[in-house]
Amino acid sequence: MTDLVVDATSAAEPDARQRRRWVLPLRIAISLGLLGLLVWKIPDFDVAELVPTWSASTVAWLAVLLGTMALAVVASALRWQQMLAALGHHVGFGRLVTTTWAGQFVSNVLPTTIGGDVLRIARVARDTGDAPDTFASVALERLTGWLVLPLISLTGLALDPALRQLDEATRVAVIVAFVTLGGLVAILVAAYHPRLGGRWATSEGWQRFIGAVHLGIGRLRHRPRRAAGVLAAGVVYQLLLCVAAWAAAQFLGIDQVGLVVMVAFYPAVLVAQVLPLGIAGLGVREGAFVLFLTPLGVPAEQAVALGLVLYLANLVVSLGGAPVVAFGRDDTGRRTVEAS
Repeated sequence: MTDLVVDATSAAEPDARQRRRWVLPLRIAISLGLLGLLVWKIPDFDVAELVPTWSASTVAWLAVLLGTMALAVVASALRWQQMLAALGHHVGFGRLVTTTWAGQFVSNVLPTTIGGDVLRIARVARDTGDAPDTFASVALERLTGWLVLPLISLTGLALDPALRQLDEATRVAVIVAFVTLGGLVAILVAAYHPRLGGRWATSEGWQRFIGAVHLGIGRLRHRPRRAAGVLAAGVVYQLLLCVAAWAAAQFLGIDQVGLVVMVAFYPAVLVAQVLPLGIAGLGVREGAFVLFLTPLGVPAEQAVALGLVLYLANLVVSLGGAPVVAFGRDDTGRRTVEAS
C-alpha cells in the first residue's frame, strides 16, 4: 500500500522520480542494517540453524511452498478482477493473472524506482479505457488487506487459547490488528467525506490515493454483492499466504509452528513488512518472526531463516512474470466490457 502511494507520486512528478534515485540504495542499506542488528542481538547466533536438513520431506514442503505462493498470485488476480467488476469493468482473468505476475516481477526482482502497481495500472488502463477507475481498483484491492488481515489474525488467536498467553507476542499481534483497523476506518472516513475525498480525486500522491478510495466507495455502495466477492477473494488470498508461511516453517523443520500459529501471527508480519523501512520487508519481517515465534520455543536463528526463506521463495515465484515483462504485448488477451 505504501509503495502504491509512493509510485503514484513518482510516476506523476519528475522531481519525485529524481529524488527516488537514492531511495533504493538507502532501503537496501537499511535492510542489511536491520538484519545485521538482529543477528548481533541474538546471543551465539548459529548460522547452521539457517539451513534445513535436506530430505524427501524437505523437497516436498518446498514444492508446497512455491506452489502455494503461485496460487496466491492467481488469487490476487481474482481479487483484482472482482474489484474491477465492482467498478463496472470486466477484464479477462488470464490478462489479469499475467499482469499481476508481471507486477510481482517488477516489484520484487527488478531494481526499479517504479513499482509493479504502476505497471499493472498502466497496462490494464488500456483495457478499461479509464485510468482513474483502474487506479481506484488497485488502491481498493490493496486496502482490503487492512480489513482481512486483522480479522484473520484475531480469528487465529481465538482458535487457540495458548496463543493468547504469550505476553508480548500476543499484545503486539492484537495491537497491530486494531491499529490496522483504525487506520482503515480513518482512510474510509476521509475518503467518504465529499469535501475531502471528492476534492482529492484529481490530486497526486497520497491525496490521489484517498481520492481513488472515494471514487471506489461510491461505486461499491451500489454493488454490495460485488463488494462481498472482493472480500471473499481477499480472504482466500491472505489465507494462501498464511499456508505458504506454514509450509516454509515445515520446510525448515520448525515443528512448533502449526497452521493456526501462522493464521494468528503472520498477518501482523505482513502488515509490518509493508512499512517503507527497507527492501521488500527484509529485516523487518525477520525481526517480527523472532518476536512472535521465539515464545513458542522456536530458535531465533530459525525464525530469521523463516523470513529469509519466504523472501527468496517470493523472488523465485516472481520470476514467473519475467516473460510477460520481456515479451508480453499489451494487446494480448485483452477483453474488456464496460458496464454502467
